[in-house]
Order: sequence, then C-alpha cells, then structure tokens
Amino acid sequence: MRHAFRFAALSAFAMAPAAAFAHPGTAPHDHAGFLAGVLHPLTGADHLAAMVAVGLWAAALGGRAIWAVPASFVGLLAIGAVSGVSGIALPAVEPMIAVSVIALGLAVAFRLRVAAPAAAALVGVFAVFHGHAHGAEMPALASPLLYGLGFVLATAALHGAGIALGLGLGRTGAAWLPRIAGHGIAAFGALLLVAG
Repeated sequence: MRHAFRFAALSAFAMAPAAAFAHPGTAPHDHAGFLAGVLHPLTGADHLAAMVAVGLWAAALGGRAIWAVPASFVGLLAIGAVSGVSGIALPAVEPMIAVSVIALGLAVAFRLRVAAPAAAALVGVFAVFHGHAHGAEMPALASPLLYGLGFVLATAALHGAGIALGLGLGRTGAAWLPRIAGHGIAAFGALLLVAG
C-alpha cells in the first residue's frame, strides 16, 4: 500500500510544476498551451471520472491489463486528438464520452473480468472520443504539440492514480471502495447522458 500511495503522490507532484505557469502574463503562450493541456482532463469532470476509472479497472484486472489498458487509452487518445485538431468530424462525441463514463464505472463497480486485449480495445474506442474532444477544444494560440503533451501526461497520471488507488485499497482489504466509486462514476455518466 505504501508503494501505491507513493506512486499517486509522485504522479501529482510531477504535474505540480505546471502550476507555476498559472499566473497570466508570466509565461509564453506555448507554456499556456501545455498548461491548458494538463488542465483539460483535470478540470472536466467527465474526463476525470473516465481516466480514474480506467486505472481502477486496470488494477482490478491485474496482470498485463495494468499496463495494456492505460497504454491503449493514451495511444488512441492521441489519435483522437489529432482528428479533433484537424477538424475531422466524429459523430456523437459528447454522448460517447458520457457512455464511456457509464461503461467504465460499471466495469469497476462489477469488477468486469475480460482478457487484457478486450479491455484495451474497449477503452481504446472510448479514448478516441475523449481525444477528439481534447483536440477540438484546443485554445487557438496553443502549440498543438505542447497542448497534446500536457493532456497526455495528465491522462497518464490520472490512470496511474487510479491504478495506485485500486491496488492500494485491494491490499488493505478495502477492495469494495473502488466498487462503490464505480457505481458513483456510472451514475454520474448517466446524468451526463441525460443532461446532454
């Protein structure tokens, strides 16, 4: 458990330097692009819930899934972002993001057991829509490369936090807590879908 919390703390610490660019007028727009990228998944509750759920589910699956599931999400997130920046239209982006929150929450809540490649494929499909939203919402003056690097790093850190939390709670005998969180994540996704 100590290692899990240490990993989560290091993930948060790794993103802390970006806070130095939060003061207007103190950083060039490229740094603001990086900061905007880092903040996008952290300030959007839909993205935040999905990213942590990916980590929690990967931890519950264990084995190869611990790295394969988040890696699939991050890789296809980047591809989706390129489509968003390029102006390529995807149908139903926001509803699919809400569906992803529901599905990932339910996967955590019910400890859905599937093979690592199947889990990686499922999260990969959802990642394309999350990435498209990130890319389409890139600030006009931001460097696409730095903005993309920011949200990829933030996404990976959120996955890592979910994994650390899932593994840490599993070792303490509180494996039921991620399942409760999964129900809450799924309910939040349902609200997003209805509100959308």
